Amino acid sequence: MKSPYEYLADIIVKRPRLVACLLVLMLILSLVGASLTEMKTGNETYVYKDEPSGSLVLHYADAFSSKSIILIVEGADVTTPDVIAYLDMLEGAIRNQRYVLGAVSYVDLLKSANGGVLPTSKGEIITLMDALPSDSMSNLLPSNTLAMVNVPLETGLSSDTEVEIVNNIESLVEFSGAPAGITVSVSGSPAFTAGMRDDMSQNMSTLITLAMVLMVVAVMLLFSHVRYTLLPVIVVFCGIIATFGFMGFVGIGISSIVIAAFPVLIGIGIDYAIQFHSRIDDEAREHPIDVAVKRTIVNYGPAVMLAMIATSLGFIALTILAPAPSVADFGFICTIGVVWCYLAALLYVPTFAMVINYKPKPPKVKKDGSNGSSLMSKYDDLLGNTAAAIAKRAIPVLLFLAMFAVVGIQLDEKVIIDTDEESMVPADMPAMTSMKKITSIVGSTNTITVYIKADSIRDPQTLKWIDDFGKYTLNKNTKLRGVTSIASIIKEYNGGILPTTIQEIDEIWAKVPQTTLNRYASGQTETVMEFSMDSISIPQTQSLIKDMEKDLDWFVQHPGLSADFTGSMSMFSEMIDKISDSKNPMTYFGFLLIFIYLIIVYRNFSAVTPLIPIMMIVGWNGMVMYVLGLTYSLLTATLGAMTIGVASEYTILIMERYLEEKKNGLDLISSIRIAVQKIGTAITVSGLTTVFGFAALLLSTSPMIQNFGAITVVTVVFSLLGAIIVMPASLAVFENLKAHLDAKKQEKLSKRGI
Repeated sequence: MKSPYEYLADIIVKRPRLVACLLVLMLILSLVGASLTEMKTGNETYVYKDEPSGSLVLHYADAFSSKSIILIVEGADVTTPDVIAYLDMLEGAIRNQRYVLGAVSYVDLLKSANGGVLPTSKGEIITLMDALPSDSMSNLLPSNTLAMVNVPLETGLSSDTEVEIVNNIESLVEFSGAPAGITVSVSGSPAFTAGMRDDMSQNMSTLITLAMVLMVVAVMLLFSHVRYTLLPVIVVFCGIIATFGFMGFVGIGISSIVIAAFPVLIGIGIDYAIQFHSRIDDEAREHPIDVAVKRTIVNYGPAVMLAMIATSLGFIALTILAPAPSVADFGFICTIGVVWCYLAALLYVPTFAMVINYKPKPPKVKKDGSNGSSLMSKYDDLLGNTAAAIAKRAIPVLLFLAMFAVVGIQLDEKVIIDTDEESMVPADMPAMTSMKKITSIVGSTNTITVYIKADSIRDPQTLKWIDDFGKYTLNKNTKLRGVTSIASIIKEYNGGILPTTIQEIDEIWAKVPQTTLNRYASGQTETVMEFSMDSISIPQTQSLIKDMEKDLDWFVQHPGLSADFTGSMSMFSEMIDKISDSKNPMTYFGFLLIFIYLIIVYRNFSAVTPLIPIMMIVGWNGMVMYVLGLTYSLLTATLGAMTIGVASEYTILIMERYLEEKKNGLDLISSIRIAVQKIGTAITVSGLTTVFGFAALLLSTSPMIQNFGAITVVTVVFSLLGAIIVMPASLAVFENLKAHLDAKKQEKLSKRGI
């Protein structure tokens, strides 16, 4: 019975032009799907909706989280009459925008103190400013050269809506006609989100373009001994387009994490394309092109598929145990993308070869008429001799290299985990620069949020508990600056005294502006407390929140009341624990999947040998991360599982060729020598080409993706070293152990007379 690969080979050989037309049609369909992809930001990329903490974060964002756009006004003097008139006009235009609750600046304080009329002279302005409370003025007018306009937005807005509002306000500012010497920049959390989206879009196109350019350079340098050198680059581009199309049709958004998947896929996909191109070139030197294509598809297609499945298993482990939805999307896209890149190589390369009647380049001839010894053939010999020497000294080599792996595993635990969203965008992004400017003036704008659910948030007992917990927590934690809650607002409207009866509470409640109530109360049963804090790092915030959680557990809650921490600070702090708890299980699960896969496929004791170099590479990665001062983020937390995926391909290809040579009757050392000699050169070329693809990540504007790029480049280099150096030693040890066990078994059988 024919295999699927034989059927495929027959179709491509007999109907190459029909297959080519179908592939072009698929490419067009993929382009349509790719046009449907959208950028994805916001809490949905960090939390799972089906987890209690995740659902609470999303509910809080819908019910309470009211973000503000901040306008930063700068100039030689922002308190002149013409600037005041300009700001008053600009605020009026902004208030008319949909979803905007208002606009507040020091100009509103001046108007309020002047009977609702704008002051028209510098003298009036100075007099009014001197009469106003300094605390109120300093928040909106830190100096005569800088003022801020606060633009609060409605609660529960989607990221798309926030970005739309930011764009509208930026347009208003652009065409508002600011006085000479006055600049107005748009900042705040929504502007940061908009800037992050723009950077992601630009970053993605830049990374993919750079990866493709670097691929062209790499194949021109390393793959020039075949015709149509750039064919693998075109093939992997088709695979990436197919992946984009799949994302568009199934509705997977592109987040800052998912962006990094594409250079990874380009790096892996180029390997598949080079492998098929190289194999067809070799076969075409000895057979007609139709035979060469058929032999390549039938004999090499399944071997590369086995390596592809092993690679996919590493990414599947990532998808299943991911600490955040964006990481799960990264693993899923890598899994699907690897399959698409394999199919592109399997279909496009043979079809192209048939359509153009591919002929290999003739060997270069020296002036004396001999073929001579090429650089590649010398490298082949070097690999073969090195592998044989390592196989003869397998145990010392493994022990020496394992020592570094063990040290690396220990150092890996000391690598810092960073979940700060600011590390995902360039430091010079305008929205980031503006945010830092605000922080330097007014301090941290971040808050730690406590969500409270009670039978009635107007109940005197509930309000007293909220007030008491706020006071207790502030007194206990020096990093907290203040607290705002429904209790503090009621006190503010009641002369600093908390009312003790429901009737009093209802009367004061009616005096509070609805916009203020909406920010801190939802219905009659839900409310939040917001603790303002010093500007501290995410790890320090995590420690602070854990201390506050202990306080919350200790602080007795009356029946009918429950309280939990939520919001962005709590979410990013919890992410540290999630990364710490999941990065090792993702790696172990990847190992388990590969182990089971190898046993099922090969049913051989030596089949687990690829795991030895992979385990060492994971350890070496930990050492490199510690030495280079890199941090674990949502992206680099995927490193262990991704290493398994990338390294397994090289090691399995070496093992495949070794088993083939053993089957042909060669001894252990000779089999290892030829396996590394034949496969080592091919994986070196494709591996170095992969390094060029991953190197594009180093040129990203995102610090997080730069770190990921640095360690993935190192991972690919280690994967090559693991396949060429560790794999021969592993094969030798396992085969000798197997021979020893077989001899022992035979000896026992002989003693029993069997």
